[in-house]
Amino acid sequence: MERSYLFPTYNKFPLTLVRGRESTLWDEEGNAYLDFMTGLAVCNVGHVPERVKGRIQEQLEQLWHVSNLFHVPVQEELAGKLVASSCADLVFFCNSGAEANEAAIKCARRYHQHVLGNQRYEVITFEQSFHGRTMATLTATGQAKVKDGFGPLPEGFVHARYNDIDSVRSCMTERTAAVMLELVQGESGVHPVNVTFIQELSELCEKNGVLLIVDEVQTGIGRTGRLFAYEHYGIEPDMMTLAKGLASGLPIGAMMGKEKLREAFSAGSHASTFGGSPLPVTAGLATLEMILEDRAWEQAGTAGAYLIRELTEHCLGYPIIREVRGLGLLVGVEFTEPVAPIIQRLHQKGLLVLPGGTHVIRFMPNLYVNHDEIDRAVAVLVQVLQEWEGTATANPQVAAP
Repeated sequence: MERSYLFPTYNKFPLTLVRGRESTLWDEEGNAYLDFMTGLAVCNVGHVPERVKGRIQEQLEQLWHVSNLFHVPVQEELAGKLVASSCADLVFFCNSGAEANEAAIKCARRYHQHVLGNQRYEVITFEQSFHGRTMATLTATGQAKVKDGFGPLPEGFVHARYNDIDSVRSCMTERTAAVMLELVQGESGVHPVNVTFIQELSELCEKNGVLLIVDEVQTGIGRTGRLFAYEHYGIEPDMMTLAKGLASGLPIGAMMGKEKLREAFSAGSHASTFGGSPLPVTAGLATLEMILEDRAWEQAGTAGAYLIRELTEHCLGYPIIREVRGLGLLVGVEFTEPVAPIIQRLHQKGLLVLPGGTHVIRFMPNLYVNHDEIDRAVAVLVQVLQEWEGTATANPQVAAP
């Protein structure tokens, strides 16, 4: 397009994708791409899954929207399955991960001030975190780039160092209401939490009456090899937030919490016009049922281990590769130089990936990705590495597709 009527808020890749099935996307010229982005970890069960599509089509013939002033039975169904599958007791539905995190922040403050009767309001988050782009969640985010030009920012957020329990202790005061963190920092380069740190953090929060909020917007719904990432670590957060992978591409978010928080979110305290509408919630219910029936997180764990092993074996020997790391199917390859031009070449060769920060490429295929698709993805990366460096220094035994 010579002129767009959209605000230029996105640096778009030079592709127009028009059709998708499972792990494959096609552009307007009919070129096929192996999708290891899944719409930013959204299409966890692949593109246009038949089981979900059928349920959406049924709902389209019945009801699209009423409002939360009426009972919406499918909300209760989805909430019930989320509660039965997690450590949470209650669910609030919204439209996005940022809104879910905003709801968690509000609920934490109101729990302390309205229920417990203290004046705690501060939330400790972490350097290099990402929690959204509303005014509260961009302030919570530990990256300066998302805050540029939006001051003055709201009060009440303190940033500690990730995986550093002493840093958290130094930030915690009588004003601290909650600690919020991702168990894998995805946007800043795929950094998994340290097991000892998260267990010590959970104990520290419980000891000091501070709520623990786990942002599972990207890690939830099977991506890390468990249905929820917190299950890897033997902890139970007071609240967790979901969005991306919950409804196969329809807009949804969910803030989940313990029973003790019920009074904090009493009638009139928080709301969302479109949150929990029948259409996206139906998609969420169908998606979750599919994942639960198939135990798809187990496939994701196996496939993720295979992906990390293949990337390590065939790519780590190149001088340009610094590290391969990740959890389940949230995998990062760290380079010694900016990855934008490398990603461009990968796209040109039919593999869709995305950056995590400036020096990391993220691999996030759907939970049902198979070994053949992983082999093809690794082969494309190897081909690009060979071209990039001129000659292979690791002699990888992978044939280009």
